Amino acid sequence: MRLQDKVVVITGGGAGLGRECALLFAEHGARLVISDVVEDRAARVADAVTAGGGDAIAVRCDVAVEDDVAALVAAAIDSYGKLDVTFANAGIPVPGFGTVPFEETTAESWHKVIDVNLTGVFYAAKHSVAPMRANGGGAIVVTSSAGGLRAYQGFAIYCASKGGVNMLVAGLASDLGQHNIRVNAICPAWGMSANFAMGPTDEVLGLSYEEAEVAGGTPWDPANFPGPLKAPRPPSLRDSAYGALFLASDESAYMSGVNFATTDGGSTSRIYGLP
Repeated sequence: MRLQDKVVVITGGGAGLGRECALLFAEHGARLVISDVVEDRAARVADAVTAGGGDAIAVRCDVAVEDDVAALVAAAIDSYGKLDVTFANAGIPVPGFGTVPFEETTAESWHKVIDVNLTGVFYAAKHSVAPMRANGGGAIVVTSSAGGLRAYQGFAIYCASKGGVNMLVAGLASDLGQHNIRVNAICPAWGMSANFAMGPTDEVLGLSYEEAEVAGGTPWDPANFPGPLKAPRPPSLRDSAYGALFLASDESAYMSGVNFATTDGGSTSRIYGLP
């Protein structure tokens, strides 16, 4: 029980990696405040946690709206009396999912991606500091991306947002360490949610892209996996969720300012030209 009795706020918890982390954190004893911009999604995850014997509430939150984030943290304090972990997970892809040429990208698209992916993390961290200081410390965990380490074609503004997240994590680790607040990020590469490319009202699949392909009838062939690691199964949401669990738990008590590559499969080692 790696998060026994810890109070954890999760943004973007209604689908994808946020949902998977909520279910995993509950298995490890966390008391959860699950938020999503689509309230019904958050409520369904909270119901699944409580049906399994866990403790969770659901709150609607648009992370691009500071008042929403402040109210989310307040809900955690009102319901559970403290805050141990904030998992700033909410994020969106670029409009058009890589099909819009950069020179046709609108200012509206730029602001939307930056507001959710970067400013939303800023708000989550900002409003977590006071309750974590009152609690003697805490952990802020962020879902960044391998796109914050290396560029994805067609995703320039997404990569900019995640690169900003990675440097924000480094800066916050420096600023908040004096309060015993750790700040780290996971940077998934493979095994991302199939729902990431879908709409907010679409069915929640609970599968990675690769798992969705297998579920659709395409056999898993490690030889065709783009990364160097040739594992006998596809990467899953839970593979990255375990990374977030580690950073949220006391097992990473002396880690801060780390951008932690999950589901990487050796890809960045090859890009960086390392042996």
